[in-house]
Amino acid sequence: MFLDVNDLKVSFHSRDGVNEAVKGISFQLDEGKTLAIVGESGSGKSVTSMALTKLLPPEPLCRVSGKATLDGKSLFDLSAKEMRSVRGKEIAYIFQEPGTSLNPYYTVGNQIAEAIKYHRTDVTDVWSEVVSLLDQVGIRDPEKRAKDYPHQMSGGMKQRVMIAIALACRPRILVADEPTTALDVTIEAQIIDLLKDLRTKLNMSIILITHNFGIVDEFADDIAVMFRGEIVETGPAESILANPQHSYTKALIKCIPKMGANLKRLPVVDYASLEG
Repeated sequence: MFLDVNDLKVSFHSRDGVNEAVKGISFQLDEGKTLAIVGESGSGKSVTSMALTKLLPPEPLCRVSGKATLDGKSLFDLSAKEMRSVRGKEIAYIFQEPGTSLNPYYTVGNQIAEAIKYHRTDVTDVWSEVVSLLDQVGIRDPEKRAKDYPHQMSGGMKQRVMIAIALACRPRILVADEPTTALDVTIEAQIIDLLKDLRTKLNMSIILITHNFGIVDEFADDIAVMFRGEIVETGPAESILANPQHSYTKALIKCIPKMGANLKRLPVVDYASLEG
């Protein structure tokens, strides 16, 4: 198995007590495939992905246990120096809200160049690589736009820049954490199509983190549904979307807007029945 996660637990410790954010989950990701981790806000999706490369606060504020291996290499046993070589080069991230992830004081080209210089010392013409990456992610006139600052770009363009920064490291796994948040449906579709295209061209594995089942169809190979820190259902995407077994999965799928449904409001998840 390419990426294998077993019995992952994450807890946050404060004066108010212990918050178990992730409660012993297991999942696998095959090379060149996409795993969608689906669940509402607060279910533990982002915490799960950040735990893989030790992006969470150190102990005693946060405790992580379990096993995570990449090609048989234990990620949790790596030193801080070794983990820095994994971040970006092996596992790269596209975080939510590109407007807050990009540094407003530097041009987007400089921010992409920084990733190239750190992780790909073999590149001799960094600026040409920056322009090439912006072209790959579908930004028109890339040489000119590379000199722009983030505030000069739309939300969709900023998200494309974030994807370019992630691709600059040539990662084997791309973690896309709510990559279409705050984007309108047209741009949302463009970003998802772009990720699909890049996955095929680069043979890259993707972990797609989302609360929206609507963007999972025809993109994810497998789905893991998270509810309050636990994976309640997992399996091939086609099977789960066509025949969900867990009541929470069924509730989330019912919330997908459908053309012609003529509903006055979307269904509401009945948490009392789920806990019962």
